[in-house]
Amino acid sequence: MMGRPIAYLITFTTYGAWLHGDKRGSVDKSHNRHADNFVAPDVTRENEERVALKNQAIMLSLKQREVVRDAILQVCEFRGWAAHAVHVRANHVHIVVAGSAGPEKMMVDFKAYATRAMRLCDEPQTTATKYWTQHGSTKYLWTRRRVAAAIRYVRDGQGRIMAFGTMCKQSPERK
Repeated sequence: MMGRPIAYLITFTTYGAWLHGDKRGSVDKSHNRHADNFVAPDVTRENEERVALKNQAIMLSLKQREVVRDAILQVCEFRGWAAHAVHVRANHVHIVVAGSAGPEKMMVDFKAYATRAMRLCDEPQTTATKYWTQHGSTKYLWTRRRVAAAIRYVRDGQGRIMAFGTMCKQSPERK
């Protein structure tokens, strides 16, 4: 397709909470194209990665999840991006967002704002060296139907709605 997508579905995980080789599957440099299989479960690889961690795995408390959600909404407001859906779980974050920047820039900004907010939070784990994995997933949403499906997934497909937030300054324009 030509031009810019209507929105992106951005997903990233907390540091150390979902390692390569995990039985749930993961993505690495060799398994990162659309429709690729996930990295196969591999206990040895998972254990090697666990030993190499710079700090303990990060699992977000309810308060930390709310702090991260609010930081994401703040960066959207500051940058003029439309956050259609944000859901922060204990070990990962999903965001459906539209804006003039590319998804990699958005993800970097989300992680930076969230890290800053976490360091100001008075909860445990706020002294961690790393809070987030190195990258994440960036899916391009080209149609209104895909945007709506991504919003439903983020809002309704992540368990109990606890950290869902919306801030729509614009609506998807394509069908």
